[in-house]
Amino acid sequence: MEKMSKKKSLIFIIAVVAIWGFSWPIYKIALNYTPPLLFGGLRAFIGGILLSLFLLPQWKKIEWKRNWYIYFIVALFNTVIFQGVQIIGLQFLPSGLFSVIVYLQPVLVVLLAWLWLKESLTKSKISGMLLGFLGVVVVSFESFTGHISLLGVFLALITSIGWALGVVYVRKTANLVHGLWLVAIQNIIGGLALGTAGLVTEDISAIEWNGTFILCLAFACILAVTVATALYFKLMGSGDASKVGAATFLVPLMAVAIGTIFLGEPFTWSLVVGLILILLSIFIINRQ
Repeated sequence: MEKMSKKKSLIFIIAVVAIWGFSWPIYKIALNYTPPLLFGGLRAFIGGILLSLFLLPQWKKIEWKRNWYIYFIVALFNTVIFQGVQIIGLQFLPSGLFSVIVYLQPVLVVLLAWLWLKESLTKSKISGMLLGFLGVVVVSFESFTGHISLLGVFLALITSIGWALGVVYVRKTANLVHGLWLVAIQNIIGGLALGTAGLVTEDISAIEWNGTFILCLAFACILAVTVATALYFKLMGSGDASKVGAATFLVPLMAVAIGTIFLGEPFTWSLVVGLILILLSIFIINRQ
C-alpha cells in the first residue's frame, strides 16, 4: 500500500469532493441542451473510454473470462440505475435537493452490508441510519404539500438505492477484479445501454452542441468519471479510505451551495434541516 504525504492527500481529497460537488449543478445545466438518457450515455461511455486509455498498459488485469458477469452487474447498479435514473430525476428537482437525498447512500450501505455481507451493526450505526432516514423525510416534506415533485424525490431515492447496491456488490467482489478497470468497463457497458435507450426513446437531433453543453460534457467525462475516479482509488490505495469517507458528507453541502448561488435554486427550511440530519448521520457512521 503506497503512502502519500498529508499535503498531497489533502489536495486529492479536496479535488474529489469539489468535482463531485460541482457535478450536480453542472449536470442540471447540461439538461437544458440535451435529452437525459443520451447525455447519460455519452457521459458514461466517453468517460469509460478515456479511463480505459489511461489503463491500457494494464489490460491483462481485465480478466474478462473470469469477471465478465461482475462488470455487467456493477454496470447495472452503478451506471444504468445510479447514473441513468440520476440524470432523469434531475429534471424534476433542484440539483442541491436531489443530491441531498441521493447522499442517503452511505446510510443504505450500512444497512445492506449488514444484511448481505453480515457486517456488524453497532448502536452508532443504527443511530446514524435513523437520523439519515429522518433527514430524507424532512427534505421530502414539501413533496407532500405539492411544492416539490414527489416523482423527483422517488427517483432520487431509487438513485441512492442503486448506488448503495452497487457499492456493496463492489465491496463483496473487491478481491476478484481490478478496481479502476471495473469503473472503466462498467461505464462503457452502462453508457452503451443508456445511449441505446436514448436512441430508441429520444430525439438525437435535440442535443444542442453549443459551448455550454460541450463544457458540461467535458467536465462529466474528463473530471467526474476519469480524474475523480482515479484520485479516489489512489486515496483508497494509500490508506486514506476513512478520510475520504468522512469528507463525502461535504459533497451535498457543496452542491446545495452552488445550486443556490449560481442556479437560484430554493433554500428552504426543510432542505436545511434535512441536510443537517443527513450530514450528521453520515458523520456518525463514518467516525472512527
